[in-house]
Amino acid sequence: MQPPEHVDSPIVPPAPDVEVLTEALAAPFDPREVRYKPGVVSGNRALALAFVDARVIQDRLDGVLGVTGWQDEYECLPDGSVVCRLRLRIGDEWITKMDVGGQSEQPDEGDRRKAAFSDALKRAAVKFGIGRYLYRLPVQWVDYDSHKRQFVRTPTLPPFALPSPKKAVRVVEVKDTRKEKEKPPILLTSETPAPEPAPAAKCRSKPSVGKNGPNMPANGAELQRRVYDYDARLAQQGVCQPGELVKHIVQAGVKAGYEADLATWSGPAISLAVEEARAFESRLRQQKGEQKEVA
Repeated sequence: MQPPEHVDSPIVPPAPDVEVLTEALAAPFDPREVRYKPGVVSGNRALALAFVDARVIQDRLDGVLGVTGWQDEYECLPDGSVVCRLRLRIGDEWITKMDVGGQSEQPDEGDRRKAAFSDALKRAAVKFGIGRYLYRLPVQWVDYDSHKRQFVRTPTLPPFALPSPKKAVRVVEVKDTRKEKEKPPILLTSETPAPEPAPAAKCRSKPSVGKNGPNMPANGAELQRRVYDYDARLAQQGVCQPGELVKHIVQAGVKAGYEADLATWSGPAISLAVEEARAFESRLRQQKGEQKEVA
């Protein structure tokens, strides 16, 4: 049964979970899902424009509303563009928003039409807040290889564009996580003893050794990934706010003369990041302990 396009009804207060659903729809995506294309190319640098695939949008809709909680309908226009009508069940109502997607510049007509459908879905989804934060990202020029038509390094995302660990909106099996929350997060290095491996794996596993030392991030890209993961763990445990550790390390690095992009760091800069992460966690955990004693 198709939901009505429009129903005249008195204005009623939103359902209690509308705000939660709206926040979940608009939440930042996993950085690994965000892709980049060059906007303007100037020499060996290009303006990085962030975007996500249509499948990522579909995954977000399924994850928040369920497969029965949304519907999409398309109309092809004479000029080749496509209209998407996206309907979402928000609270007790079906809400419809629509937008138009344009064709790509690909040589194959079928690929151009597919791009128009994907573009229309993404544009309609933005009206529900999905991926809207990507339009607020700061301008970022990144080294670009014109021959390979790809960025030399992955652009970085600011703290506000990183996902914060929160409870899932949809109903899931509830389990006792109190013991998990009490466990300290994994540090950027393996200075803390790791769990004992299974007997069969003891002879096969070897500690990873990067050029910066045993179990240290081997390069800036690995450092960036570990910092983001570490930030998420600390935030999940309530030690800090999401993005707070990333911001602290970047500020410390800029003060020391390094670039704000963690992916470009190496050698001494990576060592600085590790020390700053340790000091950051130690200080905040100490503060939390003092607050508990006072309470």
